[in-house]
Amino acid sequence: MSFFEPYLHTPSAVLSDGIVPVPLWAVTQLSIDWTYFVPQVGGTRRRVAVVGHDDSLSLSAVLLGPLRFTWKVALENLAESSRQGTALSRITGGTQSGLVLITTATIRTDLAVQSLTFAQSAQRRDTLDVTLRLLHLPRPGSLAKLLDVSSIGVGALTDALPV
Repeated sequence: MSFFEPYLHTPSAVLSDGIVPVPLWAVTQLSIDWTYFVPQVGGTRRRVAVVGHDDSLSLSAVLLGPLRFTWKVALENLAESSRQGTALSRITGGTQSGLVLITTATIRTDLAVQSLTFAQSAQRRDTLDVTLRLLHLPRPGSLAKLLDVSSIGVGALTDALPV
């Protein structure tokens, strides 16, 4: 298999700050975890409108080909910008911030990188294994919910497109 064959197809995932897209061509594992907050039993009748759960995403991928070190540096820069404010937050005036992840399983905005790991083995010197742990940090309000719902429609459209 040539290094250029994967680039002729759609990447498994794309992580972006709104300007720089980083394609992840070979995603080997993606998991999405939701941690729900359970209200206290016997609490007051008043409820405060807060986020009902925390979301985190774990992603394992392989960076391959002659641009693997370019993608590595781009991922490191995205991880740093997710903590300090991305280009997306500047473009939208702060209404949306964080990174955007697009996969066939989910489309998420407002992500921050919690951990980023690279590994290389002697058996596969021409590849870099990458592991990402992302936290979903949506801003409170209806815009975040609207984006979540619209991602379902975009995901359905991507499934309908021919490969």
